[in-house]
Amino acid sequence: SRERPAGEPLRIVVHPGQYFLETTLQLTARDAGLSIEAAQPGTTTLLGGRAVTGWEPDGERFYAADLPAVRAGTWDFRFLVVNGRLCDRARLPAEDGFEHENEWTVPWMSTTGGGWKRKPTEAELTTLQYRAGDLGPWLETRNAEVTVYHMWDESLVPVKAVDHATRTITFGSPAGHPPGAFGRKKYVVWNTREGLTQPGQWYLDRARGKVVYWPRPGEDMRQATALAPTLETLISIAGDNQAKARDITVRGLTLALTNTPCKAGGFGAGHYRGAIEAANAENLTLERLEIRHVGGQGMKLQNVNGSRITGCQVHHLGACGIRISGNDTTVSGCHLHNIGLAFPSAIALSAGGRGGSGLLLTDNVIHDTPYSGITCGGDNHRIERNLIYRCMRVLHDGAAIYVSMCRKIRIARNVARDIATAGPGYGASAYYLDEQAEECLVEDNVAVDVEHPSHNHMAWNNTLRGNVFVSSGNMKLSFAKSRDYTLTDNTLVLAGELAITTPEAIIAERGNRVFRGTAPAGAEAPLEILAALPLGAAPK
Repeated sequence: SRERPAGEPLRIVVHPGQYFLETTLQLTARDAGLSIEAAQPGTTTLLGGRAVTGWEPDGERFYAADLPAVRAGTWDFRFLVVNGRLCDRARLPAEDGFEHENEWTVPWMSTTGGGWKRKPTEAELTTLQYRAGDLGPWLETRNAEVTVYHMWDESLVPVKAVDHATRTITFGSPAGHPPGAFGRKKYVVWNTREGLTQPGQWYLDRARGKVVYWPRPGEDMRQATALAPTLETLISIAGDNQAKARDITVRGLTLALTNTPCKAGGFGAGHYRGAIEAANAENLTLERLEIRHVGGQGMKLQNVNGSRITGCQVHHLGACGIRISGNDTTVSGCHLHNIGLAFPSAIALSAGGRGGSGLLLTDNVIHDTPYSGITCGGDNHRIERNLIYRCMRVLHDGAAIYVSMCRKIRIARNVARDIATAGPGYGASAYYLDEQAEECLVEDNVAVDVEHPSHNHMAWNNTLRGNVFVSSGNMKLSFAKSRDYTLTDNTLVLAGELAITTPEAIIAERGNRVFRGTAPAGAEAPLEILAALPLGAAPK
């Protein structure tokens, strides 16, 4: 932005329309007091890409557009939007995944314990043996990419080479864990012509320098609007150790269309960039933004203090919705859904981190996520009055709300429902206190249709109070390797069996009630759920 006298506010109003950015908008400490606003919220869109035109038939069912920059190796992308829809990438198999033959039996010693008992070799991180019949000599290595699924995260890696005699794929970059770790065998191959199995899918043919799309019924590619990303970040707000970026507002804009590289994203898909990023900043206001169709994070905010993120719609993303670390910042009234579409370890709202304190995450609605809804670390945070449902749909060892490496976090008056385990693995829960969670309070929360409402692992001196857990089947509360728990005034409503693992972790218990849905053989016995819930806590 232009130079101006210190302290003079500046307000930029962006008129309705679509604006394609060629470079990231960079804001720094010199922009203190700046406000960037849409003239009318929801009518102004900033896009980090370009239109794709010149579609021609490519075989009987497909259309292709020639992209010289792709052929030259100067443009690569993993996301395509056609007529306002984020399109599915070509994949093999068409559903779920293949099973590979790698074995990795080295024990995991926990995060606190340093991870793997033996460090994996480069070969163990970069090779995968596929089963006979899954792949063949038709596989184009310049196009193909592989997602290797682990327990709580995954690795997206390029294919460097394939030895069909030994059925071995060699990756172009290492996976985060060895294929086969945690007993997980699943993998998916992306971006091949053979993976186009239904209308609406696409792939980037790097070998020919074309993007190929299978139109849906009624789509005319001569009239269609197709967009592909070029940028990883649209807006960057960055201070430094000498001068923080401060007092900057972004309000009412729609941010869309960003890219990600092909690399392993790590826990929570945290290695990817955000459509809007901030670092070393304070007193920011991000308000009534819509962020959609982006490849990485919606927001990635690091060391951000005293700020406010409110009323934002963040949806249909490749990775996380909002990632934030810092102190004394509020995230409220946001709607986060359909995230992790490319990277299933993505978290809708990931907050805290070591050294952070005083965050308030409240009144947010979160749903349709492949992994956890909210995760949090650090001290003295509050997670209150959030509605979270249909989480944990792909990966394991997470929850609607998951906290670890933390002290004195208050989890209160949240509702979690419809959280189910996706196949064999470490499972899913509603409220999960993991390694080094200490002196936390889980109070007045509701879990409905969650068989495992409370999971606790390597945590201590925590309290569960006044919660209502409802299951139409069995129910389990677990306290593995935990100690010094207090359970008071909790209500459990279940139709099946109740299991409590490691009950010796509970040192004080009083006022807890269990309602069982039992009836004579042949008679129906609907659960009296509302009678068991505290006044005003009934989920909608």
